[in-house]
Amino acid sequence: MPSTSKTPRYRKPMTWWPRRGGRWVEMAEFRMPSLGADMERGTLVEWLVQPGDTVHKGDLVAAVDTEKATIEVECFDTGIIDRLLVEPGQTVPVGTPLAVISAGAQGAPSGPAPAEPAAEKSPPPPKHKPAVATPPVRKLAAQHGIDLATVHGTGHGGAITHADVEGVIQQLAEPRVKAPPAARQRISPYARRLAAELGTDASRLTGTGADGAVRARDVRAAAQKPTLPSPAPGVSRGPAAMRQAIAALMTKSKREIPHYYLTSTIELSTALEWLRERNRRALVADRIVPAATLLKATALAARDVPDLNGHWINDHFEPADAVHLGVAVTLHGGGLLTPSIVNAEQLPLIEIMHRLRELVSRARTARLRSSDTTPATITVTNLGDLGVESVQGVIYPPQVALIGFGSVVHRPWAVGDLIGIRPIVTATLSGDHRATDGATGGRFLTTIDTFLQHPEEL
Repeated sequence: MPSTSKTPRYRKPMTWWPRRGGRWVEMAEFRMPSLGADMERGTLVEWLVQPGDTVHKGDLVAAVDTEKATIEVECFDTGIIDRLLVEPGQTVPVGTPLAVISAGAQGAPSGPAPAEPAAEKSPPPPKHKPAVATPPVRKLAAQHGIDLATVHGTGHGGAITHADVEGVIQQLAEPRVKAPPAARQRISPYARRLAAELGTDASRLTGTGADGAVRARDVRAAAQKPTLPSPAPGVSRGPAAMRQAIAALMTKSKREIPHYYLTSTIELSTALEWLRERNRRALVADRIVPAATLLKATALAARDVPDLNGHWINDHFEPADAVHLGVAVTLHGGGLLTPSIVNAEQLPLIEIMHRLRELVSRARTARLRSSDTTPATITVTNLGDLGVESVQGVIYPPQVALIGFGSVVHRPWAVGDLIGIRPIVTATLSGDHRATDGATGGRFLTTIDTFLQHPEEL
């Protein structure tokens, strides 16, 4: 298993495909991404694009369902959707090609292109071109008495696919005279699920998709309007499925990872006073909450104590070359998601605040993107808003550390020979004893404390 500290591969490198007229077209495969260290397969919920659509790097092109959440996947190429290879509802392993993206016609790459025969020497085309189909497809057609010469192939070069034959079988099974069905709303499975999660009555929506189909964007637009929501009945993935996924991961963690725990009490009067002065001069949208300072201090500490920043893979520790900070987000309907802030140690504190606000919002409205699920190298959980004073968390495999923060409380605190009431927070490190010892964990907590005593360096 390769190190998940690097950005997962979503596509193969560009390749050249020949086209008629001596032109070549650059193609790329859009693949099922890895949306978490424990993800082995995913279910394609909905395509947000169609063949012929122009896409740019960063555009949302598909919705993929993992065991814990439905995530919108971004495109990593710019081009035109040539064809879709996987139908909605299919579950495929990570790395499976989902679509082919064409970069458009260009000049041929270095090297001679295949020569075409002269026009005057070309023999006339045969009157009856034999159908191109694999033996399993021919067998399926023969079983149902279908003449492949009458089937239109949608595969490469006009080849007849299994889906083409099944389409003919379905047409033959339908009665010749069929009364038009009663008016029935067309809505994609992902849009129906999203409507249930956002409490939007899908039956009241007007779709903007093909033939009036309701798409995910229609649901989000309706959710932003001040209407009285009416939850749709039933969703295929609910709290029970998420609970099972969390149970499996946490059981694996406690079974395989020998945890050790260290706790430190950090005095925050300097950091909070610095925040008050900064926020007093800043716009409302640019104000920073204490949780963001804790995240940034953790990211910098992980950079300075790299033995806790990485993954335990194949019985050894693989340090990460950047700090991808996982943020545990509790959901209103129950459950937990851990999106990540990529390269957190390099971001300014204000950007950490913006990313935190965006991640929490997208996680709680079922709008996470694939870029939000970059495998974290260390995770932070903060239950201070619930009044919890300390948190002894469970490490997310294959990470080797998790830091938990409690609420900021006022307690007696000795400064020199005097005792005063100061704001403090309890930080608890859960460490993997296979990768580090208590001395490393203690140095990590001390580093966090040092950064919080000098907030201007965050």
